[in-house]
Amino acid sequence: MGFCLLSNAAIVARHLQQEHGLQRVAIVDFDVHHGNGTQDLLWDEGRCLFVSSHQMPLYPGTGRPEETGAHGQVMNLPLRGGSGGREMRGLYERVVFPALEAWRPDLLLISAGFDAHADDPLAGLEWQAEDYAWLTRHLCGFAGGRVVSTLEGGYDLDALASSIAAHVGVLEERGR
Repeated sequence: MGFCLLSNAAIVARHLQQEHGLQRVAIVDFDVHHGNGTQDLLWDEGRCLFVSSHQMPLYPGTGRPEETGAHGQVMNLPLRGGSGGREMRGLYERVVFPALEAWRPDLLLISAGFDAHADDPLAGLEWQAEDYAWLTRHLCGFAGGRVVSTLEGGYDLDALASSIAAHVGVLEERGR
């Protein structure tokens, strides 16, 4: 229902489980739009934790908190437009990081959408590049640092470039 034809994160998670024996995979999707395709593909998969923070209301209109998956392994965390990085940080500290700690994933996949940036024309979460660096730094602390990131969205080229640079810069420093 969005701009993506395939759910890269769900495909990678299932492949790693089936072909490489990973037991517990977590996917964190911080795209401004709800990861409805990933949610649908993993709805019945009890070995994958799927966390989506996204602006609501906003297209595609899915991602309500009560959408929790067949095994309670789906977490939808809607944010209101204009809420900014401070509200996102609080939500991740209160809800997402404890859930990841409890899940103890073998691998963390990040669906990295940079369209929550303040300059992006498609939505209005008002994040800054520093918010993406903060979030990436914290996410790298899970799964023993075994993290894979995929680019999901971002439509203002300058905001996209600065956000990706912040995100990849943290990944690079953590990979050393």
